[in-house]
Amino acid sequence: MTPALLLLLVLSADPRGGAGTTGCWKACQRHVQEPSLRAKVCRLCIVQGGTQDWVLMLGDVKPVPQSSLSSALTDEDWRIRWAAVRASAKARGVSEPRALAEWVTGTQATADLPACLTAARAAAEAGSTPSAFLQGAGDKGVAAAARVQARKDAIRQELEVELYSPDAGTRVRALSHLAPFLKVSAARVVIDAMENRPESGDEAVAGALLGFAERNDTSVGRMLVEAAQQPDQERVNRLFAIYSQQLQALQSELSSAESLTRANAVRRLRLYGPLAQRELDHALQDPDTHVRQAAARGLAQAEGLTLVQAVGKRLQSGAELAVQRPWLEALAHEKTCQPALLTVAEDVTQPLSIRGEALAQLSECDGNSGERTQRVLPFLKEAQPPLRAGALRAMAGPWQGEVSEVVKPSLEDPAPEVVVAAVDTAALKRKTGLADDIAQLLGSESAEVRQASARALERLGKDRHVKALSQSLEKDPVPAVRVAAAQALGVLGGPFAISALSQAAEKDSDSHVQHVSREVLKRLGFSNR
Repeated sequence: MTPALLLLLVLSADPRGGAGTTGCWKACQRHVQEPSLRAKVCRLCIVQGGTQDWVLMLGDVKPVPQSSLSSALTDEDWRIRWAAVRASAKARGVSEPRALAEWVTGTQATADLPACLTAARAAAEAGSTPSAFLQGAGDKGVAAAARVQARKDAIRQELEVELYSPDAGTRVRALSHLAPFLKVSAARVVIDAMENRPESGDEAVAGALLGFAERNDTSVGRMLVEAAQQPDQERVNRLFAIYSQQLQALQSELSSAESLTRANAVRRLRLYGPLAQRELDHALQDPDTHVRQAAARGLAQAEGLTLVQAVGKRLQSGAELAVQRPWLEALAHEKTCQPALLTVAEDVTQPLSIRGEALAQLSECDGNSGERTQRVLPFLKEAQPPLRAGALRAMAGPWQGEVSEVVKPSLEDPAPEVVVAAVDTAALKRKTGLADDIAQLLGSESAEVRQASARALERLGKDRHVKALSQSLEKDPVPAVRVAAAQALGVLGGPFAISALSQAAEKDSDSHVQHVSREVLKRLGFSNR
């Protein structure tokens, strides 16, 4: 081996403690003795980095290198043994279960544990049990399955040892294989494995169960609640103590000023399920919508419900909109969001605020634009403002027809919340043709309408709107409106905008307006002196 190749192997070793490129290379060198064949197949360890690819390639070699395949069957890594069986099956033109059964039954009973263990793990990888997996093995299948069953205790002991491996991946794989082999849940496997082992090993199996939950989109809390029985209480409490410490360690991330950090922490909370109920409930009120959505999904999962089922359960509670909104936000990103949200919107037993929010969330939802348009348009004629406003917001998503023709009349709606919805939708749809109408609304009696209009002109405004925005920045009595005007002026720019921003930065009565004006001036290349 050249020094350069040795360096490459060291650098490409699996950092998680798995076989990695180095382990693959050593195994290939150990089992393939013929120099030209070794050069051909062992290179796959570097090119593809897999554990088994070189073994599988042996099945394509003519003549078949039987000595190499036989040697691979003795490897300590079950993946290499299983790959050798598969390669042999391919070379002989028989099914993989048939080749596996012949190996198991052709091995002396006193030395068949590696073969039986390989059969158990291969079956588990296929989501099956050995008896079911070997059904397709012909007359050898029943005998092979019986051999594996006879080795049940030994196989369980071998895999339980791996549950306490220093390598996290090894632990999760062992648990994933033990559960289907023993025909019990993963949580049951862990609880039973802890019975005769010291507490010092608890973190290993707790980590294995957490990794299993992540792989299978479930939670450790849910699995333990479903599997635990009264005699298990002491062991379950030991696991709960470990998970409680992990939840405590997440607190700093949950209180981070960065929304992405909080969202990632909440996604981790989902792995704990009911154990993280308090933290997930708190995250439902987070100011960031992505955090709220992750919390809703986590709570649904903790209850063993689909998100649609969880939303239906909440809607029956009669809680106010602030409580229900995170659930509707999360529902808007489900595959079935459009029919689900429309069903809520059309349910006259629901509060108007909930129905209006369901309509509004359609803007975030993929779906058939024709059906959506047909079912949403009637809401624009409803007497209740929340429904008209929700219908207008729905138009910000997939829509059939010209949006401006529907939005423009709503700019004159007597209800401020409807006008705000119309302005926001026009901005999101980039309807520049409505910019002049929106600029007129800077003189509205409603502060919410004035703020929405200034915010919309940040996207739709033209040079001719600078004067009106400057007047808003100078004279509007509501600081939030002045902030929106300052931000819009920062986009439109020009000498009049800079003059108005400079005045606000120096003289505005509100410190936040001053701060925003100064920051906008900096972005425009000016500093207030």
